Amino acid sequence: MLAVATAVPALAHHGWSWTQDGFFRLEGVIRAVYVGNPHATLDVDAEGELWRVELATPSATIRAGFTEDAAKIGDEVVAIGNRSRDAAEKRMKAVRITVGGKTYDVYPGRVPPA
Repeated sequence: MLAVATAVPALAHHGWSWTQDGFFRLEGVIRAVYVGNPHATLDVDAEGELWRVELATPSATIRAGFTEDAAKIGDEVVAIGNRSRDAAEKRMKAVRITVGGKTYDVYPGRVPPA
């Protein structure tokens, strides 16, 4: 299920300027897991569309408890964060992901209030 919770592709891999304001929720099935530089990523199939979900830097992602062993291809995932300003681009920067009932706050200072 794909849903916008609230109301420019990046030339560099840093910052949030390429993302929309407001939080976005993406649910789908993991197709690839990468924990490496410049950012950890998940490729997620959401209703037949392949999304790139960017996490934090490898050290921050691992510090949050998420490693390449924390998820596998075929696992269901819920990602909350900010999607790309370019609506045609299937890309988001996640602040929180949930896999197998375990939640990982990769940007704890940006997690939306409950």
